[in-house]
Amino acid sequence: MAMGLMSVPEAEWFDIDEHYPAEVAERQRLLAERRTDVFGMEPGSNAACGETLTMLIEHLTRVHPDWFASDGITLHNRLTGAAWQLAADKPLELAGRLVQEDLCLIEPSLVGPRLTAAVVCFPSRWRLHEKLGRPLAEVHRRVPFYGDRLSRPVDRFMGHVRTGHIAARLNWSIMDDPALFQQTGKWRTAHDPTITEQNAGNRLFLRVERQTLRRLPASGAVLFGIRVHVYRLAGVVTTPGIAAGLAAAVRALPAETAHYKSLPMFQTALLGWLDRLAS
Repeated sequence: MAMGLMSVPEAEWFDIDEHYPAEVAERQRLLAERRTDVFGMEPGSNAACGETLTMLIEHLTRVHPDWFASDGITLHNRLTGAAWQLAADKPLELAGRLVQEDLCLIEPSLVGPRLTAAVVCFPSRWRLHEKLGRPLAEVHRRVPFYGDRLSRPVDRFMGHVRTGHIAARLNWSIMDDPALFQQTGKWRTAHDPTITEQNAGNRLFLRVERQTLRRLPASGAVLFGIRVHVYRLAGVVTTPGIAAGLAAAVRALPAETAHYKSLPMFQTALLGWLDRLAS
């Protein structure tokens, strides 16, 4: 396990693509219908929340002036036709309505970097209210090997994120559900006989998270962005080389990690499908 960090140009801080209208509409729905599931903030996080919105608006209006415009009072989103008053009571919630990323604020504390506020509409099988207010070591407590191999490096990195620098990393999972909003589904082992070597490419999905980290200069918080991409496996595993590479990656996963990701439900069928394509 490693953090696998790379640098990202400032212009690519947020990832806007053809799914923007549909995904932003889904974020609006979730914030209206399931707000307590997808939004939360701890006391004392107001400054970091406000700074997030300020930096986000400056970025969007400068990098994408054809899509976003602000007169200092109202922000106009030309991709959706919406207009938002900038004097929002919950600035982080408004920020979460403007981009496809989920947004988490991590602030230093005596017990280590701590998750103090977040808008998470597209969780990859976790519940925000179980993590909010906790230090990162506890947030990731059930992630296999995190405590032994990543907890200290991550905490150390959070303390050394430079202002103006954007770091990014990717992670991936194979899932049997393409839904963006998934609060549960880890640690499953019950075999699903309906997923077979013949249909695995159409029944399974590659879920990739593009994660970004950026220091907010005034508050000192780190803004952690999570952009979720979901692809039907048959749509992206299209050559023998890709199939062989993914099969090797799946086989390389420790049993604990595979269990955490619920791969035992369909791992035999997945590997059978990949091996047939690889050969």
